[in-house]
Amino acid sequence: MKGLTMRGFFKFVAFSAIAAFCLLLAVVASDQGPWYFAWLLGTMMIILLSVAGGVMFETQFAEKKELANRQKENKA
Repeated sequence: MKGLTMRGFFKFVAFSAIAAFCLLLAVVASDQGPWYFAWLLGTMMIILLSVAGGVMFETQFAEKKELANRQKENKA
């Protein structure tokens, strides 16, 4: 039970730090806020799409390799 309580506390501290950083970023950005938001959002989307593409490529490669192995086994 103690571990769960400490984990919850650390989550609270982590999310509080993230919220404080977001507030600081909003104050520093002021008039440039929308531009920074678009830049951050765009960067995250590019990274997520790249990772998704890499995962899809690896999955297709693994499936192709597995199919080739099955065909070899069926021939033998």
